[in-house]
Amino acid sequence: MQKKEINYLALGDSYTIGESVSEQDRWPNQLADQLKIPRPKIIATTGWRTDDLSNAIKAAKLKDEYDMVSLLIGVNNQYQGKSAVQYEIEFEELLKISIKLAKGKVKNVFVVSIPDYGFTPYGKPKQESITKQIDEFNSINKRITKKYKITYIDITEISRKGLEDPTLVAEDGLHPSGRMYSLWVELIRKTF
Repeated sequence: MQKKEINYLALGDSYTIGESVSEQDRWPNQLADQLKIPRPKIIATTGWRTDDLSNAIKAAKLKDEYDMVSLLIGVNNQYQGKSAVQYEIEFEELLKISIKLAKGKVKNVFVVSIPDYGFTPYGKPKQESITKQIDEFNSINKRITKKYKITYIDITEISRKGLEDPTLVAEDGLHPSGRMYSLWVELIRKTF
């Protein structure tokens, strides 16, 4: 009997597209490689907020055919000074869209927390305020994720090792390195 091929859709921003790392080092690609499934369709671009991602999903005219959907979004809402209230509304809408795209099955969806870029050379000068705001946005996305009984993977603590271990930060001094993404994947794998 032939093994069914798993369709994986990764939704997000610079963290999902893997800004400043090679394509093979992007965490969704590392995850697919480890799970021995085809590489995912990635809908993500550096700088995207929740509203940008929502617009891109609509424009892509995706079918509700995915066996696995990941959602990681919100850092640019925080970075660009958008309100937590607006984030809450738009994140919940994206989560509903993710469920729909995952054949309507909540078990096919997982959410990844927002990393804390305050623990990078770029973010260090404003680390305290960045961390406070990231925590606020993550408390929102975690609460909503739990409300829908969806798997929530908190990689934020891993991201906070960026200043003590420079190999966890990409050469741009802001984004995670492939090595940090490997640690995320290790944590994500424990949920499968």
